[in-house]
Amino acid sequence: MTVLALHDLRHRFGDRTALAGLSVAVGPGEVVALVGLNGAGKTTALRVMTGRLRPAGGTARVLGADPATLGPTAARRFGHVVGAALVSPDLTVTENVRTAALLHGVPRADVATAGSAVVQRLDLEPWAHARARTLSAGNAQRLGVACAVVHGPSALVLDEPTSALDPRGVVLVRELVRSLADAGAGVLVSSHHLDEVARVADRVVVVHGGRDVGELAPGPEMERRFFARVLEADTDVPAPGGVA
Repeated sequence: MTVLALHDLRHRFGDRTALAGLSVAVGPGEVVALVGLNGAGKTTALRVMTGRLRPAGGTARVLGADPATLGPTAARRFGHVVGAALVSPDLTVTENVRTAALLHGVPRADVATAGSAVVQRLDLEPWAHARARTLSAGNAQRLGVACAVVHGPSALVLDEPTSALDPRGVVLVRELVRSLADAGAGVLVSSHHLDEVARVADRVVVVHGGRDVGELAPGPEMERRFFARVLEADTDVPAPGGVA
């Protein structure tokens, strides 16, 4: 079964090609990372995956359904943070997380427990009663992740989820993502941080020029292998052997 899938995505913004045939699939219990330079097409692909952008060509599927027309049952099993987090600036951290739980179908009797658990998991307890608009960039990012996962999603999409985090926050989000995957969720994440990707991802897909140009096995010398893939793509030299 495929939890998240993009097939032959194509899109342009005016004269600029954003996606040029990108394909990727994520299975249950798997963390797949999209890595690439700025403008490679990662965020555009994730916007398609969350139903925020209709591609000019190709398909996206979340739990087997088109994300642009996702029904309520599938939507309640889906979590994502792409662009601005879906939080209310005038609600507190606790109120935002509980609201997200309700919107994702957590039974009302379980909302408080689920909310407290994820607030604790992401070390947001000191700010539990602070309004979202007063949070630092890092804590706001952690709150966005908390709202995306409070319901224990089966499918999760995260765009640069650690970009504003301090080292402790990075570890907390990494451990949370890994624990969700270990429980069976399929996770698609984009990141510029290759060292962090190597710690959390099962597979790493290199995106360049709006297409997938190969996979990297997480591990040592990943940065060198990443730039080798990009150079090969720029010079149209096929990478040998599939996974580097």
